[in-house]
Amino acid sequence: MKPAPFDYVAPGSLEETLAALAEHGDDAKILAGGQSLVPMMNFRLAQPAMLVDCNRLRDLEFIRVAPTGELRIGAMTRQRQLERDPLVARHAPLLHGTVPYVAHPQIRNRGTVGGSLAHADPASELPVVALTRDFKLRLQRSGSERWVAAKDFFVGLLETALEPEEMLTEIVIPPLPSRTGWAFTESARRHGDYAQVGVAALVTIDSHGDCQGAKLVYLSVGETPMAAPRAAELLTGSPLTEESFAAAAEMASTQEIDPSADIHATEDYKRHLARVFTVRVLREAAGRAAAAGE
Repeated sequence: MKPAPFDYVAPGSLEETLAALAEHGDDAKILAGGQSLVPMMNFRLAQPAMLVDCNRLRDLEFIRVAPTGELRIGAMTRQRQLERDPLVARHAPLLHGTVPYVAHPQIRNRGTVGGSLAHADPASELPVVALTRDFKLRLQRSGSERWVAAKDFFVGLLETALEPEEMLTEIVIPPLPSRTGWAFTESARRHGDYAQVGVAALVTIDSHGDCQGAKLVYLSVGETPMAAPRAAELLTGSPLTEESFAAAAEMASTQEIDPSADIHATEDYKRHLARVFTVRVLREAAGRAAAAGE
């Protein structure tokens, strides 16, 4: 397959990039890592008239910690760097632990954190982490910018809050609360394939070991990353037990996710995986939270 004809520009600065987006609007597409866009162009599922290549924007490749403790990541930072950088491991362990599930090392060498979030594939791992960890996303256009919370960024299947002239330029991750544990798991037919189901969890405990707060977010079970707030609420204010994990898993898998059958799994099998994985990640996250509180 070959893409439809298109024009191409490779700006040398963010200002030039935003100017190109302003000029071409809906006709333009940003090329970051290209791991999703190029195949879509080859199948002519995407036919941009102008391709704006951002690979010269080295100023958007960074990982640093702000004085407030937030982790700030440039949108052009490669996924492979996320799994190797000690700052990510220390300040965003859920992100660090999830990235190895993304495709294969060759893909992660080229794929960018901003590209994955902007593509908003409901089977992708990074949008799930963004929703679980309350990422703040910096969206810029010529002459202005705005910040959008992850919960408001993913609005539909491959659809985000980005407007045609905007570009995602930076991601901010808040500090992990004290006595908080995390976990992520997924199932795929082969490692690197699209996941049948995946789930991320955060669990925060109080000084007595009871659950102070929790989060559960799923992939491949809806048109966006799917949070299960009612299941998480079942855990809050109570001891963390196998019975409470099972109750949360039942709530999430039967009432809060919206899976559809696909070539990878039936709807019933996806609900079964979600139930099993919820118990697994809650157990693991609770263990990490207890270890963090010692």
